[in-house]
Amino acid sequence: MLKAIDLFSGCGGLTTGLKSAGFKVVGAVEIDVAASEVYRLNHRNVMLFSENIKTLSVQRVLESTGLKQGELDLLAGCPPCQGFSSVRTLNGTREIIDDRNDLIFQFLRLVRSLKPKAIMLENVPGLGEDERIHVFARSLRRIGYSVEFRVLNVADYGVPQRRARLVLLAGQNGPIDFAIPSKPHVTVRQAIGNMPASGNSGDPVHDLPEKRTERIRELISLIPKDGGSRSDLPEHLKLECHKRCNGFKDVYGRMKWDDVAPTLTTGCFNPSKGRFLHPQEDRTITIREAALLQTFPRNYKFPARLGKVTLAMQIGNALPPEFVRRQGVVVKEYLSGAAAIKRKRTN
Repeated sequence: MLKAIDLFSGCGGLTTGLKSAGFKVVGAVEIDVAASEVYRLNHRNVMLFSENIKTLSVQRVLESTGLKQGELDLLAGCPPCQGFSSVRTLNGTREIIDDRNDLIFQFLRLVRSLKPKAIMLENVPGLGEDERIHVFARSLRRIGYSVEFRVLNVADYGVPQRRARLVLLAGQNGPIDFAIPSKPHVTVRQAIGNMPASGNSGDPVHDLPEKRTERIRELISLIPKDGGSRSDLPEHLKLECHKRCNGFKDVYGRMKWDDVAPTLTTGCFNPSKGRFLHPQEDRTITIREAALLQTFPRNYKFPARLGKVTLAMQIGNALPPEFVRRQGVVVKEYLSGAAAIKRKRTN
């Protein structure tokens, strides 16, 4: 089985997708304690280095995973992207100085030492406009990799969500093709339409309660079902802060049953953070529904005791497993083909 290592693994979205694509994930790196807890709950057979990647020894990675230099099939990961996001940078009009932006070069350090046969890096589209990705790509080419990167919409790859992602693929045996987009899109209804009522479902993260004032509960109840928003409310019912703001039109908006969801962010449990109200019920989507819209398996374990804020952060930051799976299948085909060519040359 082809072997992979997941860098900046978070709660395990990338690992889940790679496993579904047929990879054996032998190692992962994640510094956050809560994310590491969730990762371990769901991926007990993976060697998780819950520490700062800057101080992680490559020799320790090799010894702990039983790999030798050059044996790793795929090194994949999503370096922290907060400094590259369009919101943080005011849609590109302000530069953000964030030390985490340079973690892409820790990824490069491990590439140089591990010498994987293929590389998959994913991030927000804003990275594509940053000099770091170009330095990263040039460095890979200098050491023998063919490199391509482009921005893709995960909705075109089986994810019921509108979410743009930059994907970089690199291989030692020529360029790697990107997965082919598919339609029709998976909808919100298909993803969460059959969920039981929240509150007494028996799933702790689906049953986490909401805490809203009477005024906000009333406002939510008046927003039209199946795609309505605060813009549909009469003037006297709108919040004063909404009257003063002409942007962020999706806040206090409902998802549409027969469309994809908006981008799931770390604030997906809060109606003031985006179009995160349930299409029909007078509440935001639950943590379980958010995970399903990200294409995590229904039985993926999220400890409810960590609370909505922590879990929403992990889910909102995660790579959608189905999107990763589809890219992973293409990488697997590439690696299998390269291995077949190598065997043929040897015989």
